[in-house]
Amino acid sequence: MSEDPEVLTRVEGKVGRITLNRPQALHALTTNMCRLMIEALLAWIDNPAVRLVLIDHSGERGFCAGGDIRMLAESGAGDGRLAREFFFTEYRLNTLLHDYPKPLVAIMDGITMGGGVGLSRPCRYRVATERTTFAMPETGIGLFPDVGGGWYLSRMSDHIGLWLALTGARIKAADCELTGLATDYVESAQIPALKAAILAEPAAIETILTEFEGDAGRPALAAHQDEIARLFAGDSVEAIMAALQATDTDWARDQLATLKTKSPQTMKVAFHQLKLGGAMTRFSDNMAMEYRIGARVVQRRDFLEGVRAVIVDKDNAPKWDPPTLEAVTETLIEGIFAPLPSTEEWTPLP
Repeated sequence: MSEDPEVLTRVEGKVGRITLNRPQALHALTTNMCRLMIEALLAWIDNPAVRLVLIDHSGERGFCAGGDIRMLAESGAGDGRLAREFFFTEYRLNTLLHDYPKPLVAIMDGITMGGGVGLSRPCRYRVATERTTFAMPETGIGLFPDVGGGWYLSRMSDHIGLWLALTGARIKAADCELTGLATDYVESAQIPALKAAILAEPAAIETILTEFEGDAGRPALAAHQDEIARLFAGDSVEAIMAALQATDTDWARDQLATLKTKSPQTMKVAFHQLKLGGAMTRFSDNMAMEYRIGARVVQRRDFLEGVRAVIVDKDNAPKWDPPTLEAVTETLIEGIFAPLPSTEEWTPLP
């Protein structure tokens, strides 16, 4: 018996459909999954019968929890070749989605983290439900907020993107709408009917979403927007930590405590990544930068230690190296961001 495909791709009516189909792993992305999606998207670009692309998932547990972290760690512990191959392919998919000429709809029903953000954020229509949980949790495992994080997070208002990148905070649907990470809110019970309506009349997508729009409730993040804007405005991670240290509120103390658990190296990488990404004018340039980072950090000790602590042993007690922000030198960061040999650099699809 053959296993079920990891991604289901087909055309239904005038809609190209991509369904993530790895429910036992919360649809964590593999290199093969990225290739299958690229293949389908390329086939539909010049197909006049396909008016819109709908991206969803099978099962009920979540949209996409990220990438295949165990594979990345196993590869990183060796020669890193399979990890680099994954990043190279995934980033080509991210860029294809960002530049895609037809409307894209993502149904973010459930966990939408890491690689799932890379699939959903480029879509014109991003539908959250009461089950949506959004996060870029990479600082907790010594990786970094990739899949376009340097581009998207740096362009969010009030330093909210930087806050998400550094803390790995998990936010729900109302906050996703507030920050523009989601464009619409629909109750999960209504998602099958929503999909049926889109399949029946894809040209009416905006009217359909308006008809199905629900009330996500009050965004919890609204109460802290001013604090984030002020406290995460520093010109370094150390400055942000100092601002939090000097602020006598429960929220600031919670953020400080959270940051103290994260990889100092990754926090500095993420800060520099968003600074550079925010100044770039082409998404593909951002992805070339992120590939340089990924090709290196996947073999660095903090990623392997973070995966051990959070995913393998689950003791949640990683021993970061360097252990402090002050010990993460500019030379170390510059080395992570430096150009690769010309034959090893990332390139978008031809």
